[in-house]
Amino acid sequence: MWSNEAHQLALLEFWASGTLKRRKSQAAAWEELAELPWSRRSARHRELALDEASRPALETMLDRVFPTWREVEAELRRRGLKVDLHGYRSLGEKRRVEALPEMRHRRLNQRTANAVLGVHSKATLSEEQREAIDEVEVTRDGLVRIRPNAGLSVIRNTAELDANALAECLGELVLTERALLDGTQLRGVLPKALLTVENLGTFVDIQVPPGWMVAFVPGWNTATARYLLELLSTTPVVHFGDLDHDGFGIMKHLRSLRPDLIWALPPFWQEQVAHRGQMKGWPADLDLGDAPEWVQRLASDGVWLEQEVLVLDQRLAVYLDGLLEE
Repeated sequence: MWSNEAHQLALLEFWASGTLKRRKSQAAAWEELAELPWSRRSARHRELALDEASRPALETMLDRVFPTWREVEAELRRRGLKVDLHGYRSLGEKRRVEALPEMRHRRLNQRTANAVLGVHSKATLSEEQREAIDEVEVTRDGLVRIRPNAGLSVIRNTAELDANALAECLGELVLTERALLDGTQLRGVLPKALLTVENLGTFVDIQVPPGWMVAFVPGWNTATARYLLELLSTTPVVHFGDLDHDGFGIMKHLRSLRPDLIWALPPFWQEQVAHRGQMKGWPADLDLGDAPEWVQRLASDGVWLEQEVLVLDQRLAVYLDGLLEE
């Protein structure tokens, strides 16, 4: 048990302050110390007090389970940090910032930055850690998968490539976040409309009206799609996703990026409710705004519909095209 960092710091805090509050992360250490003759319950709730006569025994235990405790305690005090688990973790942050090598990269992936400065690649960086790389652009390095419309070109500096030739060769057109940040642009014949879809099957199989572009925006992973929306700032955008509360939330998020976004709700989708509707509760307080009455009824009945059930319906392309005329 005493190999655990949180428990070692519980011992050190007990030695340094003479008291130890019971905390969830250190509960096992607290319970163990409560059973030893070194401690007694203080007047405060859930707090142990050290029997000063037993301090040498506690130091012996610290020497055994946390050999560097004296150096750690001295450094914490020198830096003005508390001698406890929180102070120790702040010390770790400061050490990692100080050990940061000279940044030759002007751009870093978010996970790389987290791993270098944080405790692991999925950690959340503190304000001090973020300031240490303030001049470095941190990227998520996502991508957006596209089925391009006819006549579209991709350009970067002086290079211009046929988007459809690329898609024919590679299976689809893929634009990465870094490419978009570095100036890759869309030229030639821009799409009549951009259709964003939530699920992969729909992305590869849906038939759209001539001149339309299709972009795969999986779930809440919209970070890179935002750059595509900026490139096509004057192009109508239609979103077609699952008809459930998550799909509604994703649509609302995309609409926050493009207020003019059109929510695709084919009325013939209702035909699927009896045989394809899935039971799934919608939040009672969800505000569906001006959604059609049949969508409101789905929500109140706790039913959701997958978008894939309409992919092969020949009426879908006609419906999509009609959205631009409304």
